[in-house]
Amino acid sequence: MQVSVRMLARWLTLVLRAAGPAVCCKRVYKDAHITVCPLADGGEGTVDALVNGCDGRMTQVQVTGPSGHPVVCPYGIVDETHTAIIEMSGAAGITLVPASKRNPLFTTTYGVGELMLHAVRAGAKTIYIGLGGSATNDGGAGMLQALGARVVDDRGCDVALGLAGLEQVASVDLAPALQALDDARIVVLSDVENPLVGRRGALAVFGGQKGLPTRDAEVLRRYDSWMVGYGRLLDAAIAGAQAQGLLRTPEGVRTFGSVLGVPGAGAAGGLGAALLALGAELRSGVETVLDLVGFDELVRDADLVITGEGNMDEQSAAGKAPVGVARRAKRCGKPVIAVVGGRADNLDAVYGQGVDLVLPICRKPMPLDQALNPQEATTNLIFAGESAAQAYDLARL
Repeated sequence: MQVSVRMLARWLTLVLRAAGPAVCCKRVYKDAHITVCPLADGGEGTVDALVNGCDGRMTQVQVTGPSGHPVVCPYGIVDETHTAIIEMSGAAGITLVPASKRNPLFTTTYGVGELMLHAVRAGAKTIYIGLGGSATNDGGAGMLQALGARVVDDRGCDVALGLAGLEQVASVDLAPALQALDDARIVVLSDVENPLVGRRGALAVFGGQKGLPTRDAEVLRRYDSWMVGYGRLLDAAIAGAQAQGLLRTPEGVRTFGSVLGVPGAGAAGGLGAALLALGAELRSGVETVLDLVGFDELVRDADLVITGEGNMDEQSAAGKAPVGVARRAKRCGKPVIAVVGGRADNLDAVYGQGVDLVLPICRKPMPLDQALNPQEATTNLIFAGESAAQAYDLARL
């Protein structure tokens, strides 16, 4: 018997590597062969997952953080394929900004551009960028500026960093940034399908969690108008770069008339739009990671697939890693059990995507800080894994 284990949360992955799967499944099946492979969906844990799954290595660089202060950001390198793996949250993530100081009017993606530039100078020919957990709503303007793009006001001066700077943008010139990237292929990993602007745009949907006053509709409309103007300038800059022969559409990549309405352009506060302007490919985070770690080959010989998530709810069915795993496993006719820290009352959408059983891991009532303790989590996972294996055994009767 072989069991493939897929866990999303970073702390849960570490627990699984240390003890979880081997102990939990072998309590029921003494001769079980366990394959442990971390997974991510383009958000937190993407660098770890791909470095481990693709025999890469970690490096780090100091860049400008979202509030303008320096931060040390790790990223992955796969030397064999000249590939860099970046999480934008490492340079511009919301966890880098204290809750009391979150204000996307001033937070910036400048460090993301610095990170990309460092990767290219280190020899990267392909850059995978996970978009998730951002503190920013600057439309990726800071990233473009760090790469050398001219994002200027009507006097030809660089605009201020952050969303506030977009009010002043009069023109965008992508040529210096494209030259700095030296034809590197950029692949964006995200399962967010929001456009740049409008009711489902970067500001309307995600602005509140980053500090924008979501209850003030008039203020939000004003901010969104800045983003609309900026998006139109990106469109003009794309046309200009194409006319100069600096920007070519990669083969097999869908073209678009304007970045404003492209699904995914609103990811990471509009960073998706700026990356599109640089010729990036937008890909499903979970599907791309599954391909890169060779999931289909691993699952082919498995009897049971165990996946997991911190909290499973209806949003889990919209591109999250566990459901991506379940869809792939079902193609091969494999049963899927998800072990979770918490779950919503209604999981019909999750079950409809191929998850057969959702199993909360806590073996008894306990406060959250106790449940998150690594030793306690290990114990909980051991018993949850035992239950998963017993459930699989029961299904075979």
